[in-house]
Amino acid sequence: MVCITGSSFDDFIIISGLLLVQALYGFYSIFLNRILALGFSSLFLIFTGSFAGAIFLLPFAIAFERKKWPARITAAIMVQFGLIALGGVTMFQGLLLLGIKRTTPAIASAMPNLIPGFVFVIAAILRFEKFSIWCKYSQVKVLGTFVCLGGAIAMTLLQNPTASKILFFLDDSAEENIYKDWLMGCFYLLAAIITASCIMVLQAATMVSFPAPFSLCVITSLIGAILTGILQILTEGKLNAGSSNVGISFIILAVVVVSVISSTCVVYQTWCIRKKGPVLVSIFSPIQTVCATSLSMILFGQSISLGSSIGILIMIIGLYLVLWAKRRECPEPIEENQNLPHVPLDIEKPLLS
Repeated sequence: MVCITGSSFDDFIIISGLLLVQALYGFYSIFLNRILALGFSSLFLIFTGSFAGAIFLLPFAIAFERKKWPARITAAIMVQFGLIALGGVTMFQGLLLLGIKRTTPAIASAMPNLIPGFVFVIAAILRFEKFSIWCKYSQVKVLGTFVCLGGAIAMTLLQNPTASKILFFLDDSAEENIYKDWLMGCFYLLAAIITASCIMVLQAATMVSFPAPFSLCVITSLIGAILTGILQILTEGKLNAGSSNVGISFIILAVVVVSVISSTCVVYQTWCIRKKGPVLVSIFSPIQTVCATSLSMILFGQSISLGSSIGILIMIIGLYLVLWAKRRECPEPIEENQNLPHVPLDIEKPLLS
């Protein structure tokens, strides 16, 4: 159990804000599903959104982390920057958007619950994470990871996409094609989560020599935007927003919404991690799934089957098993007397998410 200490007002602000953040993420997944269905290019969205997000976070990096910047950037750190940008921006976001386009916001928002378990497995294999087969907390982490994975499989296979009133598929003329598209979308989402888990381990290693999370996010977002822009030019011949039905005003709206929501949530969650630790922040992540499912049903009539709902519930149970074991195994002391933001280095927590 996570105990919240401090003044009642601070606790109210933190909990209310975290609930709002997850609600915004739920809306965010629905918004992405909609604009992609209208023909907006996923690569162009990543390019513009990453660039705008980096500009938004740059003042925070300068104000809070300037003294943390190393005297010189080594070649090894530059390679790490490039890998994080390629995997965390271009690959992860590209796969995620492909998955969102082919499934539903509810399914897309449920998949990230797999991340803590996957990160634990990867970190344990690379010996970045403490692991002992005789330790009960390690056993619970492994159990939670398998429970999450089982829930994801159940969620994917037990959902009938033709009964979900999925309105945003590009090709819904044949039931067989829709089901294949659905499975491919779930595969893209799973690949995105595995990619993100690998990148989080690399982020934690990079933070040892470059302990400035805002600055790291700015740098990798800019590099990722450049790589994504180059990829679109190579594959499509030019930077292109997508369908001709997408006007300039809609492009501006999409970029602003994507960059402002993601960047604002990043800043707030980073502050909450400093105040209360990463476990408390992670506990609220299933709220995103609930919000995305509810909004999809209310706004667009997208339903989710009982079997798929049970799969999502199983995933959430697995997530809490992993988080419980992590909390009991390694309590996280929080320093309150620092002038600069302090983010506890936790191998199982996304750097800025």
